[in-house]
Amino acid sequence: MNAPTQKPVRRSRLWLWVAVAVVACAAGALAGQFVFAPKAASDHAVETFFQTRLPDPSGVDIDLSKLRGKTVVVNFWAPWCGPCVEEMPELTALHAEYAPRKVEFVGIGIDSAANIQQFVKKVPVAYPLAVAGFAGTELSRNFGNAAGGLPYTVVINPDGSVKYRKMGRVTSDELRAVLPRS
Repeated sequence: MNAPTQKPVRRSRLWLWVAVAVVACAAGALAGQFVFAPKAASDHAVETFFQTRLPDPSGVDIDLSKLRGKTVVVNFWAPWCGPCVEEMPELTALHAEYAPRKVEFVGIGIDSAANIQQFVKKVPVAYPLAVAGFAGTELSRNFGNAAGGLPYTVVINPDGSVKYRKMGRVTSDELRAVLPRS
């Protein structure tokens, strides 16, 4: 009588080990996706950013590699984006506040040079603006902006790691919380 009861116990143990193995594989795959992949994707995005040269609204090249080794606030924006326009005075004020701390700001405009030139005549911006056109959307996607929405702000640490990302209007207080204090 013992023989029939042992077979189901062995089968249930076998299924238990199979289930544990499946869960372990799934956990490993998720860990690889969420722990290791974002760092690699961020590394690629930062390196692509630093290898990029974009013109300013007047056509003069901005060599983004000169920002390497500094804290950099990258703001993807467009003149037709309401929240982008709203945050620009705050970003300009932060640029002045953080200049002594070697924090660099750069706005990546997702529009034409002519439209950005018209915009800066109405809204003064003290930090460098680059004209990326719609190719800038791809650059922002590299940083994790899957939707390609604007505004999108990224803070890059001096070591090249991404410290902060935000889709939507960013405030001075949000950036102060992630920027160097001294």
